[in-house]
Amino acid sequence: MIRLWKNFLLTALVGVLVSTGAGVGRASPSPAEVGTLAWNPPANLVTPLNQVWAHQESTYGDLYGFRNYGWDQLFANRGSVNFCVRWDSPASVTAAQRDRIHATLARQYKKWMDTMVGQDNWPYATVPIKVVGWAVRDRAQLQWSDSSVDVYVNNIRENAPQCAEPCGRFFVRGGTYPNCPGGDAHHYDQSLWLTSGFGGGAGGDWGQRMGSEYFLNNLDADSVTIFLHEVGHTFGLDDFYDWTPSGVGGFIMKAGSSATITEFDKWMLRDWWRHLKYRYGF
Repeated sequence: MIRLWKNFLLTALVGVLVSTGAGVGRASPSPAEVGTLAWNPPANLVTPLNQVWAHQESTYGDLYGFRNYGWDQLFANRGSVNFCVRWDSPASVTAAQRDRIHATLARQYKKWMDTMVGQDNWPYATVPIKVVGWAVRDRAQLQWSDSSVDVYVNNIRENAPQCAEPCGRFFVRGGTYPNCPGGDAHHYDQSLWLTSGFGGGAGGDWGQRMGSEYFLNNLDADSVTIFLHEVGHTFGLDDFYDWTPSGVGGFIMKAGSSATITEFDKWMLRDWWRHLKYRYGF
């Protein structure tokens, strides 16, 4: 899978609940939801975690200054994430397939977010995921007539359908979306970019990209490995093509070495929260 943080961090290229509605979840955490477990990784992971963070500090262009990690998006929405689906394929999509894609997206995202529940003042027990739009070349490909999601037709960027840029956080960083049709509630934070024939994956602050066939073939899978790997990048986690931290074996962020999120992956995510939580008052 391709990591885009170093190459594209500062350049433009886009339990969990799911909804096809356009409203944006704005729930604030209650005291009962705030995680209380302090930073206390297993002893055998302390050294490799420190190695990973030091490596990120030395290789990321603006590790602490960058303000569009998945963390920033989630907190800007007060605990939710909105998605656009970029349907970069000539195939048609039924309403049933649409809903299964939404459900799989939410179920997989939940695997990462559940990692944070109860940890180190993490404030959210659930992180609602909403798909607010679909982008397609030809409206006839989308075989539904309801208005549950916004549909963008033949708006092409990077030779692929794109949801309206005035609605995308990647393009609009002010926190409001005055030029987005439908207003702020119709904005999207990330894109699920499904491309016919695409091998491997890519991920960053803009979202995740992988083969449309791959995603459809894994709608019932327990772990959609490429998607999980790319979501890790959205939250800042690194790739490990040219090195491995001491004392750890396979893990999902080391592409090809694990099909599932491991304990080491979980603690790497929590380490990002440990270093960035001050941004959000924790």
